[in-house]
Order: sequence, then C-alpha cells, then structure tokens
Amino acid sequence: MSNAKAKAAKPAALTPDLCVIGAGANGIALAIAAAAFGAPVVLIDRQATGGRTTSLATKALVEAAARIQDMREAGRLGVPVEVPEVNDALIHDHVQRALATTATNQQPERLKALGIHLIQGEARFIDRGSVQVGDIAIKARRFAIATGSRPDIPALPGLAELNPALILSEDALSELTRLPGRLVVLGGSGPAVALAQAFRRLGSTVALICPAGILPEHDAEAVMILRQKLLREGVTLHEDSEAVRVENRRSGFKLTLAGLSGEGTLEASHILVAGRRRADIEALDLDLGGIRSDADGVVVDRSLRTANRRVHALGSCAGGAAAGSRELAGNDHVGIVLRSVLFRQKGSLDPSGNPRIAWSRPEIASIGDWRAVKDARPGTLRFLRWPFAEVPAAIAAGRTEGYVKLVTDRKGRLRAVTIVGDGAGELIAPWCVALNAGLDVKAMAGIALPELAASDASRRAALSFLASATTSPRLRRLIGFLRRFG
Repeated sequence: MSNAKAKAAKPAALTPDLCVIGAGANGIALAIAAAAFGAPVVLIDRQATGGRTTSLATKALVEAAARIQDMREAGRLGVPVEVPEVNDALIHDHVQRALATTATNQQPERLKALGIHLIQGEARFIDRGSVQVGDIAIKARRFAIATGSRPDIPALPGLAELNPALILSEDALSELTRLPGRLVVLGGSGPAVALAQAFRRLGSTVALICPAGILPEHDAEAVMILRQKLLREGVTLHEDSEAVRVENRRSGFKLTLAGLSGEGTLEASHILVAGRRRADIEALDLDLGGIRSDADGVVVDRSLRTANRRVHALGSCAGGAAAGSRELAGNDHVGIVLRSVLFRQKGSLDPSGNPRIAWSRPEIASIGDWRAVKDARPGTLRFLRWPFAEVPAAIAAGRTEGYVKLVTDRKGRLRAVTIVGDGAGELIAPWCVALNAGLDVKAMAGIALPELAASDASRRAALSFLASATTSPRLRRLIGFLRRFG
C-alpha cells in the first residue's frame, strides 16, 4: 500500500515555455530576460547559481597587477613612489569583492522573485522534448543549453603525477590565496597572456609556453608591441617550443621543452593551463535529445539551433557555427536565442560584429572581418593609422604605446578596426557602433569627441581618410572658383 502511494506521489511534469540548462552568466541572463516578458521559465543547474567566475576573476587579477605596475612607472611622470610589497591575502580579497558584485544579482531568492523556477541537480535529456532532473521531468516548448565549459588539461606525460595543488586553471583563480613563486603558463590566448603578465607584475617568475605564438587571432603589428612589453617586464617567452613532459621535483617540477634548437628544461613551482577549455556537456545525454555534438561542443547553426529545432545552445558550450566565438559569447548569444524562443525571429551569428579584446597591458581590441582583410586583393583597401605618441592626451598621461588602425574600402566603408594601447577595450566602443550601424569613416570623422582625450586618436585616424582630397585637382578647381565668385 505504501509503495503504491509513493508511486502516486511522483511529481507531475513541468511544462514551461523555456527550460534553461545551466545557471551561469549566460543562462541566468537568458532566464531573466524571458521571465521579464512573462514567459514561464525553468532554470536548472547542478550546483549553486552563478556558474564559473573565470573571466571576472581573471580581469580582477589583471587590474590589481596593473595598479602595481602603475606605481612602478609613476616616476616617468615625476611622481616617484615606493612600491609596497604585494600582499597575497589582500589580492585574494580584491578578487572576491569583484565576484561578490555579480553574485548578489544571481542569488536564488532574487531569481525566484522574478518568477523563475529553480531546480538544482544533474539534467539529462530523455527524449527530444523532455529533460529529467532526479525524479522531476520537464517538458518545455523550448530548451537552451548554457552549461559553459571547463579547463581542458593537456595529456602531458607526467602531469597527472604532479600534486594537484601545483596545477592551476582559470577556474581556480578565485580561490588562489598564495601567489605562485615560479609559474609556467601553457597557452598563447588572450587569457593566458594577460595572466602571465599579471603574475609577473605581482612578483612571480613567469615563463609563457605558446608554440603557435601569442595572440595569433590578433593583428601581428599590435601583438609585436605587446610582445616587446612582456619581454621588458621580464616574462620569458617560448613561442617556438612545446612542453613535452613533466618530472616531479622536491621543490616543484621540471618541464622539458622541445623546439627548433632541440630540447631544454626549466624548473617551476606551479603550472597554469589557460585558454584551453572543453564544453561541459557529457552528462546531458544529448543523443537521446536528437542533438549532435563535436569536439567544440554542441553543434549549432548560425541561429544557435541544434539538430533538434526545439533546442538552442549558447555560450562556451556551443560548437558548430559558434565554434571559435567563446571569447565573443554573451549578450549576443542571449539576444539571438531570446528572439528565437519568444518571437520566432531567426537571428544570425556575426563574429565580425563583436569586439575581440585581450586584457593584457597594453590592451588589444579589434572588430571586423580581419580574415577578409587578409584575403583582399591588393589596392582594394585603405589602411589608416594614428599613433598615441601623437595624441596630446596620451602624452600627458605618459601612455603613448600603441595606435588606432582603421581598414576601409576605397569609398570609406569600414571593414575592420584594431586599437592597441591602454584603454583599448573602452576606445573600441564607438567603432563597434559604427560597424554595426553601417557608418563609414567619413561619418566618424565628423563626430565631435572630447578634447584632450585618448579617443582623439580615433578621430585623427578617421580624418586621415580625407587627406587625399586635399590633392584632388577637381576639388582644388572648385575651391579656386569659389574664391573668385563665392
């Protein structure tokens, strides 16, 4: 009798309009936006809401290191400062304060107050229209997979035998209470380079191992400026060598490198794997949901739909047409899925319309289709460049490294923009608007920008497009005519 009652007490299936799997930043943003329009939403996560705090923890660490470096370089402005000793515990507290700002808005109580039904547990598809979490079934009209990604630790011989405490990842930065003494960073991506520089500025000895070079996705001229900065600050670069094995040592480990000049070794206390990530989707039973996946994650089309048209995937767990957009994911992905789920509008990924930023110092920010720029026929494009060394505001601030580079066609239509320099991540903002709104460089040249600001470099670069008009015979004849009769 009691068994029969237990079976009868099985909870009824939930039938929301949208079921979001993964309560990280993207999943929460999508759930909140859908709930704001009145759609019933179920949000599932295996752990507490908020997900991984990888990017924000990295940014907080980079900013702390930048302040230390500013103090070291203050003498150039006539303000010599005695740089205090770095306090590991205070650095950790700074990172935690940064994370706390977003955690407040992601509390379960707030999400429930917004009308979102939260379920904690491991989600898995049981058919094309249903997900199971424990004994709860969810039969939603639409599903969104936003489970994110996790560090992809390389299969490096000997690495598995190391003390796990010596192997760091981006996900573990928020819990780091003691800075590494001798650090090896594996990877040449934006996060890897920014963290290598940050740890060096905070006092660690740092070697960066990146056989494919640093920041291969960015403009080579901009990367050269950063490379010189890293070397001046004491980061050891191994761009032509690859890690081949690790051996335990009493005080840490020995890493063997293989390069064009043969094998070499270096000793370190910690190893940081940065930039390498793998979609966190293994537990979802995607095959039962009619959903395909590959090495990059859940296979999606340009509208972020999977092979099952009722299911979308977004953020760093999305592969297929979204592969390679991990650093660009976020509000763009959320907006595309939201329009599709609520309004049946078919959005489309456009990586060229999203900025790509390396948070190193100097920062490198770019937007546009640089692949098309590289493949363009000679003579079809114009390259406009203005260095910060010729901008009064940058000279006054002692921040003259870098430049603004614009790429246009012969008529002035924007194709791509790169900015390298302090604050590039902010200075790229108006160019994001211009490219997405279809403004040409002549329109940007006519916009009034703040006087004595670093953004003056953008205005001057745009104005340089008009310089060729000063030598136009037709225009000179018109000016001559107006001088006589105007």
